[in-house]
Amino acid sequence: MKTLLTHATVVTMDPEIGDLADGQVLVEDDRILAVGHDLPSEGAEVVDCQGGILIPGLVNAHMHTWQTALRGVAANWTLLEYFGHVHRGLATLFSPDDIHIATRMGALNQLNCGTTTLGDWCHNNPTPEHTDAAIRGLEESGIRALFFHGSPKPDPKPGQPHFSEIPHPRGEVERLLAGSLGEREGRVTLGLAILGPHYSTLDVTLHDFKLAKEFGLVASMHQGGGKAVTPGGWDVIEEQGLLGPDINIVHGQSLDDGQLARFCEKGVTFSIAPENEMTQGHGFPITGHVRRHGGVVSLGVDLESVISGDMFTVARMALGMQRSLDNDVSRREQGTIPDTSTIRTREALQWITLDGARALGLEERIGSLTPGKQADIVLLDSSGLNMQPVNDPVSAVVMQASLANIDSVMVAGEFHKRHGKLLADVEEGISQLAASGHRIYAELQSRQQEGASQ
Repeated sequence: MKTLLTHATVVTMDPEIGDLADGQVLVEDDRILAVGHDLPSEGAEVVDCQGGILIPGLVNAHMHTWQTALRGVAANWTLLEYFGHVHRGLATLFSPDDIHIATRMGALNQLNCGTTTLGDWCHNNPTPEHTDAAIRGLEESGIRALFFHGSPKPDPKPGQPHFSEIPHPRGEVERLLAGSLGEREGRVTLGLAILGPHYSTLDVTLHDFKLAKEFGLVASMHQGGGKAVTPGGWDVIEEQGLLGPDINIVHGQSLDDGQLARFCEKGVTFSIAPENEMTQGHGFPITGHVRRHGGVVSLGVDLESVISGDMFTVARMALGMQRSLDNDVSRREQGTIPDTSTIRTREALQWITLDGARALGLEERIGSLTPGKQADIVLLDSSGLNMQPVNDPVSAVVMQASLANIDSVMVAGEFHKRHGKLLADVEEGISQLAASGHRIYAELQSRQQEGASQ
């Protein structure tokens, strides 16, 4: 099966190919066959892109998709409130069905917004049934995903250990790899959402790092936000040679500059959630620090219980915040603003395409419109009032585009959105999502009222 996309500005994000005016992309089965001009159309469905802009599918490197039914619930909470109300409250009320519908609908929304690859950080899976429900939701949506298998964080019951003392379950990793996630070239693959030294004891931290390396999996962990459980844990990890491109740090506040320099040198990647970090109190995003040390910056929505799922907004937030920080340094140290912008818009687009792929260990498969890679492609309709005239296509994508411009979305050569509409039937799912979210939130409020009256 072939598809020939024609008459588009093609922003490939491939440094060798560059951008093409009035270009074409030829897709065969699940892969990009060619990018250029005057490509053969024989046997292909020809799609006239009518002067739109083709870009690689966006990569949302970090999101807790199980919280989709809680949209807006945490919008006014700090990180400490979030820990109390979500991990020790709302999360405990989710059934496997709740996890399934939230993950499926959250993934479909990502496709609708132009995200074709999702780093789904699932840390509300108290039973294998919850885990399987989340995976099923991803698979049904059609999105490409790295499913980060995590662990819940409720208050321990009498006689139970604190979550920071519980090693990542080897048995679950083995079970998942023996099932549908065992196919390393599959649409949905496995990563580990471990606690790391900030949220676990040293013994648990070392166990989890070594477990991920044993199975060749990306290990992702939160860093920052409150006091560390193991303050010197990173020193031990470095000493034992456990750092590398398979280690992904989310947020990253509280790492000092020396650590960041060494981590970047080892190939550690960073997933930054600028809007949510600024909202909840993590501190300023570390985008500039990672850039200064030549590290990989990827971006994520993090929490739809707080913000929207739109990666264009996330990229603009990251770009604007770091430019502002850079401008402030220049004003204070040089007495003037910089001669030119410290970050170009192309780099911001790279954060949500190629660098997102690198953070998830998928750069050989996705992230750019390169022949041989998976055909994960987004077509933007740039003819509307909010984008015309398009003088610089990259800047137009990063600074002007929105959900309204997402015309078509393709994953592995298959369209999931065309002419501005998802091809999946979402009406019943929206009703199920609303019922799930309203029930869970109402139950939490009822419990809180009972507790206050006692």
